[in-house]
Amino acid sequence: MNNIESYKVTTTAERLKTLMRLNNMKQIDIVNAAKPFCDKYGIKLGRNDISQYVSGKVAPNQHKLTLLALALNVSEVWLMGYNTSMERETIVTGKQNARLTECIQLFSLLNAVEQDLIIRQIRGLLNDK
Repeated sequence: MNNIESYKVTTTAERLKTLMRLNNMKQIDIVNAAKPFCDKYGIKLGRNDISQYVSGKVAPNQHKLTLLALALNVSEVWLMGYNTSMERETIVTGKQNARLTECIQLFSLLNAVEQDLIIRQIRGLLNDK
């Protein structure tokens, strides 16, 4: 990405509002989505933090921005307001890539109803963590 393509077009507050609108989320939903990452990395992120970020009074520091991006499954750079893809880039190792390829191949063999069932089961497993 070059400097011309990556200019800032909005704020983190506006991006959070956009995500909340798109995903029909409330501020507490963001707190809840971030909780597993907060627990994993030992970083506190509460309702007051989210309120301040959404209002634009305060911008999240780098650690909290990363937690939010992980929880909301978006790119940190996009969340900061830059003109870039919303999609989160992931680094996949060779072994992970082979496993991911196998999952995709098996998933593609299922019909739409079965795929929906698998997606619900995965979400249930992730919610249990």
